[in-house]
Amino acid sequence: MHTVIFPASYESLESIGELSTQAATEAGFDANAAYEVQLAVDEAATNIIEHAYGGEGRGDIFISYEIAPETLIFRLHDHGKPFDPKLVKNPKLHLKLEEVSPRGLGIFWMRRLMDEVRFEFSSDGGNTLTMIKNRPSNRLKTATDRSEISAQDQ
Repeated sequence: MHTVIFPASYESLESIGELSTQAATEAGFDANAAYEVQLAVDEAATNIIEHAYGGEGRGDIFISYEIAPETLIFRLHDHGKPFDPKLVKNPKLHLKLEEVSPRGLGIFWMRRLMDEVRFEFSSDGGNTLTMIKNRPSNRLKTATDRSEISAQDQ
């Protein structure tokens, strides 16, 4: 597992994006999937800066990634304030674009772009966000398995 510590500042987002894109490329993702990983990690880091720390320069973001046989795993850890993701309302996607708030879509996008998203909180150990994306060979296998299951259900 590779771990890099970044200051919780918006200036770090470019380097965080480069790290996530590099990891996704090493894991064999195409440019589109690598961009999805980069967007999810960027959104998570931004949320840590804004919500966990309440602004820039108030802590660090520990980002670890692991390229496993079937997945790419990212863990973002901070020592900011915890939150309950269940309290975050689902976005109202049925509204017209001008009626949609530009805020509050972070967790929605993380869940849409990654295959698994988990939050863990500890009063003394901080917050850990784990995001997993299936590697390309596993994505094809999973899609095939889903197709076979769908065909059997018909």
